[in-house]
Amino acid sequence: MAKVKIGLVQSSCSNNIENNIEKAIEGIKKAASKGAQIVCLQELFTSLYFCDVENYDNFKIAETIPGPTTDRLGKIAAELNVVIVASLFEKRAKGLYHNTTAVIDADGQYLGKYRKMHIPDDPAYYEKFYFTPGDLGYKVFQTKYAKIGVLICWDQWYPEASRITALLGAEILFYPTAIGWASTQDEDTNIEQYNAWQTIQRSHAIANGVHTVSVNRVGYEQDGAMKFWGGSFVSNPFGTILQQASHENEEVMVVEIETEQSDSYRVHWPFLRDRRIDSYSPITKRFIDED
Repeated sequence: MAKVKIGLVQSSCSNNIENNIEKAIEGIKKAASKGAQIVCLQELFTSLYFCDVENYDNFKIAETIPGPTTDRLGKIAAELNVVIVASLFEKRAKGLYHNTTAVIDADGQYLGKYRKMHIPDDPAYYEKFYFTPGDLGYKVFQTKYAKIGVLICWDQWYPEASRITALLGAEILFYPTAIGWASTQDEDTNIEQYNAWQTIQRSHAIANGVHTVSVNRVGYEQDGAMKFWGGSFVSNPFGTILQQASHENEEVMVVEIETEQSDSYRVHWPFLRDRRIDSYSPITKRFIDED
């Protein structure tokens, strides 16, 4: 079996960008010390989740990708021999911004980026004010340890995103995310929302026969109005939760997975073989031709 150790860094954030980056780097180092080979950070880890308001000043947070943070993380990746999945606010050009995740290989090489395709516009999640929908298509990255697919937060509610990424050859699906509860909500509503969030991602694991990794932030933001619910987890290709973080605490988890389990699950539960080819054309045809 091809075994890979996955690190998940679940943390709270402050309004100090440098402190947030340092905390993330410490989390990466801690994960590496536990044997992690691929480490995923939460969505927009360098800052507070600023999309709760429409404020032009927040565009100052954005940076180029590749750029200063990916350069910095590249040095850490090479030093620790780990792959890093890092979600950042990208400034593509003057007045053009994306919610983007960069992938850095274990030798420090920048492999590329995925730009979030599905952009929410809900109370306290005004992302359409800040982000242009991604135009790179769904992406996979051949890293030292595995071929990985990266999707971002709101993408997790859409089955076509995970299906196409899996058909492109992803052995593991990563979801950096930032989602939480309004502090005024009752506990039954909180439980229902979290269960829906986790269930939809477990369903992607089952439908596509791949491990799924979701990394969320934790803690109170927006002057206490929002509690990010943590609950980061890893699911095997049949939806079984291998490990889950708490809803309260900052945590660094390391979970060993076996990527070759995908073949066994796909053979016995042939959701990919039984699919309607024309439903995913032309992307499916390209995947089959390349294979």
